[in-house]
Amino acid sequence: MKQTRNTTAKTEILKLISQSTVALSHSEIQNNLDGLCDRVTIYRVLDRLVEEDLVHKVVNIDGGVKYASCNHKEAVHHSHNHIHFSCEECHTVTCLEDVKPSFELPKRYQVKEVNFTVSGICPECSS
Repeated sequence: MKQTRNTTAKTEILKLISQSTVALSHSEIQNNLDGLCDRVTIYRVLDRLVEEDLVHKVVNIDGGVKYASCNHKEAVHHSHNHIHFSCEECHTVTCLEDVKPSFELPKRYQVKEVNFTVSGICPECSS
């Protein structure tokens, strides 16, 4: 297995994503890092974190990409096959780990990954 490098940028980006209750976009991450590194470095770090299975990509309802922490403490091989909720009011994206998507495909289709994004109004915006 390849040895991974822990840089200051990688450590801070992972900490930021891990502490967030919602998925974060590249620009949200860049704004929160307050000039720690440039946008290209952030893209490289995010790609590395996805490759290392520490974060996962969430495709938002509008096609934008956000990043969320992987919450797999015990599983060596886990999946990201859970539902994401995209709020139409505040534009946050939240992982709903306890809700499992259900669907059936025609025969001979093999599922490798599922990306479910449900759109609506989150509890904070509906109150």
